[in-house]
Amino acid sequence: MQTKKQIIFGKAKILVFGLLFWANDTILKAQDTTIVEVVEIPNSDPNAIRAKLLDEVLISYQANQYTPISYLDMQGYQFTERSTGQEPAFIFSETPSVTAYSDGGGNQGYAYIRMRGIDQTRINFTFDGVPINEPEDQGAFLSNFPDLLNSVSKVQIQRGVGTTKNGMANYGGSVEMFSINSATRFLHFGADYGSFNNYRVFAEYNSGLLRKKTNFYLRASQLYGDGYKYNAANNSQSVYFKASHFTEKSAFKLNLLTGRQRNGLAWLGVADSLIQQDRRTNANAITEKDDFSQTLAQLQHEWSLSSKSQITTSLYYIYVTGNYDFDLNNFLGLPLTNELYNYNFESNLFGFFSNYNYNHWRNKFTVGIHANTYGRRHLGSEKQTGVLYSNVGYKQEASAFVKWEKSLEKWVFFADLQYRYTQFRYEGDVPLEMFSWQFLNPKAGITYRINSKWQLYYSIGRVGREPTRNDMFGGNDNLIVDGSNNPFIAIKDPEYVLDQALGMRWNASQNRFLHFNFYHMRFNNEIVLNGKFGPNGLALTNNVAQSTRTGVELSWSYGMKKWRWNHQSAWNYSEIVENNISFSPILTPPLIINQEIEYRLKQWKFVLVGRFQEASYIDFANTAQVGSYFLLNARVNWDYKNLSATLFANNLLDTQYFNNGYVEADGTRKYFVQMPTNFSLQLLFHFSKP
Repeated sequence: MQTKKQIIFGKAKILVFGLLFWANDTILKAQDTTIVEVVEIPNSDPNAIRAKLLDEVLISYQANQYTPISYLDMQGYQFTERSTGQEPAFIFSETPSVTAYSDGGGNQGYAYIRMRGIDQTRINFTFDGVPINEPEDQGAFLSNFPDLLNSVSKVQIQRGVGTTKNGMANYGGSVEMFSINSATRFLHFGADYGSFNNYRVFAEYNSGLLRKKTNFYLRASQLYGDGYKYNAANNSQSVYFKASHFTEKSAFKLNLLTGRQRNGLAWLGVADSLIQQDRRTNANAITEKDDFSQTLAQLQHEWSLSSKSQITTSLYYIYVTGNYDFDLNNFLGLPLTNELYNYNFESNLFGFFSNYNYNHWRNKFTVGIHANTYGRRHLGSEKQTGVLYSNVGYKQEASAFVKWEKSLEKWVFFADLQYRYTQFRYEGDVPLEMFSWQFLNPKAGITYRINSKWQLYYSIGRVGREPTRNDMFGGNDNLIVDGSNNPFIAIKDPEYVLDQALGMRWNASQNRFLHFNFYHMRFNNEIVLNGKFGPNGLALTNNVAQSTRTGVELSWSYGMKKWRWNHQSAWNYSEIVENNISFSPILTPPLIINQEIEYRLKQWKFVLVGRFQEASYIDFANTAQVGSYFLLNARVNWDYKNLSATLFANNLLDTQYFNNGYVEADGTRKYFVQMPTNFSLQLLFHFSKP
């Protein structure tokens, strides 16, 4: 267990580190500058400076049209149009190469995404630059922040290694979320109700820019859903508060985000024979429930040193507490008893990052540092026996990067180099040496600007990533020993990927664009899911010596006066070679197609959405699959003055499908069913004033 002295000393290190930078006036925001267009701001116009700071223009990790990587932007209005409080995974799945599924079959509670077939423990997630992947097991549980997209102004999804981010390696891709930022004063109320007793109520208020210096934003949400599977209900709440204060050349910003969710658990797949009898069958016991809360606090300061340079720094803190139940007899298929295990967690993450950006004429240069320290207590107990074990995992990380972009006539040259160091230490009843890993992650690319609308690009990048605690411990929450009485470590070596992308972009306007890219990812010692689950319910992994993922991705939007057509598709060919045997990785569909057609008529908007996902394997032997399926969704929106009403109709063809599954050791195939035809009605009341 962590001593009080260690806790105080660890926190003191972070505070001292942050205060040193504060004293040097270098405390700034959470996003780093890659090659985003940074508008030079006249020093003599304080109002212009405040406007640019409010619009988050100065510092950003985002890519732009000249960045030689594969990415797609989603704007806040797209979430408003599509969202009924569902998990972000389902909205992100409307972009190329992204798949999603939920435990309970509904659109609330635990949901997950994969990108190019790579699971979300290897996808970097940030909110205003703050890394929100849990450091030990590197997963990002956005369900702990219900209705988060309601307060997001923009999301940028980068596929592949992308540009350097804070936190864990953006190994398969990254999802950058940016908080709401508006100078408009508004008050919104919303309510949704739909099938399976799903509902959401929320209210949000934005003060606008008060006395040209201060802005406040507040949102509160309540969500509930019975879930599609039996006993898989979700009851969750969240509150988000943001405050900004502007001076002539700087801005201070505070983010406070907290959420709580309580679920009936449904993480076990269901045998096909039981699904045929009743598709709503839940393989988890009715007694298995969870209760998790998560809070994020961020203080950031943005300083415009001149029209050419800015400094951004942020201090952040994330606290997580919660527990979940586990019925071992139910898991093993034995007769049920009163025995019920419980896993309890409490973690603290303190972090800091600072970036300096210089932008002048044809050169853009950024240098930055990031560090955090993390501790998580694991407590296992049984309802009648009491506490069974207690251990603590500690993880520290430090990184530095430099980025450079050079524009030369029609050419744009890009380079990005990151050094990242991370270590893991464990305190429990089994002694374990400290593990540490070092990574040098280089990326480079070139863009050719054919004209103001067309660009061609090529990029290459290499990224390394350490195994998770779950990878190392083989799915055990408490470290065990092997036959020689040594700590049992299943995986400790890192994995690496070399990612190359060749693409073109056409950008005529926000409603008319075409993005096409070819990618090739070659892995060394890849850590891949093997389709099985460990004793704590987390997915298990294996190392594979060689593997590749190759494919093409297409994003296309064409809008006219009343019509708009959106197309997102991806074709993938992936292969693993192990012991001279070639096979396909699990849950990696070769073809995904999303189509959306929109028609506007006065106050009405009609949208039809189709998704096709080809079959994918769920076991290494490539003997079992989740089949191909096609979904047809629709929504009808009506706007009148301060009222907006939307009817959502999903899975109109009542497709019975799975989008995840696995094979047990005895050969039993188990699947995760998703909702049949379902409906939802949304009412929004909005009042705004410039």
